[in-house]
Amino acid sequence: MPQNIRVRRLGLTDYETTWRAMQTFTATRNESTLDELWLTEHPPVYTLGLNRQNVRLPDRAEIPLVMADRGGKITYHGPGQVVIYVLIDLKRKELGLRQLVSGLEHMVISLLAKSGVTALTRAGAPGVYVENCKIASLGLRLKNHCCYHGLALNIDMDLSPFQAIDPCGYQGLQITQTRSLGLNLSAQEAGDVLLGKFMKIFDYTENPV
Repeated sequence: MPQNIRVRRLGLTDYETTWRAMQTFTATRNESTLDELWLTEHPPVYTLGLNRQNVRLPDRAEIPLVMADRGGKITYHGPGQVVIYVLIDLKRKELGLRQLVSGLEHMVISLLAKSGVTALTRAGAPGVYVENCKIASLGLRLKNHCCYHGLALNIDMDLSPFQAIDPCGYQGLQITQTRSLGLNLSAQEAGDVLLGKFMKIFDYTENPV
C-alpha cells in the first residue's frame, strides 16, 4: 500500500529560514512522523554545500551566500526555479540514498521527455543535463536515516548569477532552463507535475495539510 506523505506548498520563502526549518523537522521527528515534501521558490541566493574545497566564490555582493549543510558545492537559487525539498525517513521507507537520487533525476527526465526534450544524468555528477547544459541540481543531507534538502529545476529565471560561480564545482558548466527549451511551464505547474511523478515513482499518496 502507498504510504502517506504531507505536501507543503510554501510559495516564495527565504532560503536560510526554510533550511533551518528542515533541520528542526528532521531533528524532532519520530517513527510516526509523516514524511513531507516542501514545494517552494527562493529569492536570489547562493548556497555552498559541505564540499568547499577549490570553490570559486561569487563576486555578486548584492546576492547573499549561505553556508549550507547539504552535499555538493556551490549553486544558485532564484525566482522562477522550482525547488522540492524531500524530508523522508529512508529506513522506514526501505529506500537507499542512491535510489532516491535516481528517482528524483528520473522525475525531471520524464517531465522533459513529455515535451520531446531528451535529458540525461552523468556518472559522479548528480543532476539532470540537456546536451551539455545542466537544468536541474540535487543536494541532500542524511541524518539518523532521514534526509532533507532536495531538487531544484530551472524553469523561467535570470540565469546570469550562475556566471559568477562554477556551478556545482564545474568550471565552464553551462546552465539552461525549460523556457530556453521552448517549454511553456510556470514554476508552479512544473512543481505540480514533479510532485505527481514523485508519488508514482516512490509509491506515496498525498496527505494534504
